[in-house]
Amino acid sequence: MLHPDLLDSARSIADRIVTLRRAIHAEPELGLETPRTLAKVKAALAHLPLEWKEGGATTGAVATLEGAKPGRRVLLRGDMDALPMTEETGLDFASTIPGRMHACGHDTHTAMLAGAAEILCARRDELAGEVQFMFQPGEEGFHGARHMLDDGLIDPLPEAAFALHIMPNAKHGAIAGRAGAMMASADEFDITIEGKGGHASMPHDTLDPVPGAAALVLALQAMVTRRFAVADAVVVTVTTMQCGTAHNVIPDRVRLAGTIRTLSKHHREKVHGLIEEVMNHTAAAYGLTAALKLRHGFPVTVNDAQAIGLARTVTGELFGEGAWVEMSAPIMGAEDFSYVLEKVPGAMVFLGVAKEGDDWRSCCAIHSTRMMVDEAALPRGAALLAGCAVRFLERGFD
Repeated sequence: MLHPDLLDSARSIADRIVTLRRAIHAEPELGLETPRTLAKVKAALAHLPLEWKEGGATTGAVATLEGAKPGRRVLLRGDMDALPMTEETGLDFASTIPGRMHACGHDTHTAMLAGAAEILCARRDELAGEVQFMFQPGEEGFHGARHMLDDGLIDPLPEAAFALHIMPNAKHGAIAGRAGAMMASADEFDITIEGKGGHASMPHDTLDPVPGAAALVLALQAMVTRRFAVADAVVVTVTTMQCGTAHNVIPDRVRLAGTIRTLSKHHREKVHGLIEEVMNHTAAAYGLTAALKLRHGFPVTVNDAQAIGLARTVTGELFGEGAWVEMSAPIMGAEDFSYVLEKVPGAMVFLGVAKEGDDWRSCCAIHSTRMMVDEAALPRGAALLAGCAVRFLERGFD
């Protein structure tokens, strides 16, 4: 069994976790550059016996705790960047920077990771091995985890890695996860369909790209439903259709843009080829030409079965029976912790932070301008991260 006072230790520093979270929330930073956030973290942890490694392409940093004896190596991760959104929560500690908001909970992830560092440093004499605390910027589409790996900040690699993500529209305190594909890969596409414009009254003298573009939108949806099994999800979404300048002008070209999400590397590669094939054939049917640009986003987030088993066990020991929720299906959002999980067995799990007693199903979700967090749940997240580290250092995945 885990130390029985692990959750009590987290609750005893709840004020520090919340204070750090609110300080980060009030001054959100974007992308790969989060120097103020990192400075707040380092100041909060300055009294701890941690060795810091930072530098390279980001303001990311890894703080390492060496246990009293040699042993295994485990990584815990928290992301630090915010989103380019205007906050509408009305909180006393709401964003002071216009057009920026911690609407995905990264402020809480960072604060809970700092709390886990406090808990584990207090137990340093009992630990055999090493804990890496990964404070990562650039999760919101900037590939921060990949950059930190490329910069050698996580060298040597750990033998296991764990992260958690809050869910404001999930039951207070619940821990959810699943083995295998947990979240999708996410890629972006741009398609330019070229025709020959002219007067709207004489379409026969043009090569009108608009009907061809409309047909392509529908053909892409048929491609998904007819070429991929529904049990291994693929989602292709066209989100932008840009063309034209006036009511009576047929444009020369149409631009389509959107996203591709898959739950396997095989389907990810397959759908890329099929989009180009469908695009070219549809354009040709209308006498048009087309060009495709693909931007690779995050890989599929795949949870190791043994790591999920460890997280499930730790959840039960810390919070009791019923705290763990087994997810029946993946979520089609994406996560750049996937870069770490490509190299290291590990797991990401979700923590419900809806206000206790509220109807969590009606709460605003992540990326909402009105997203709220019940901070009373944050010590549970810190205890869970610390518990996963302790259990792995003690027993590995056994």
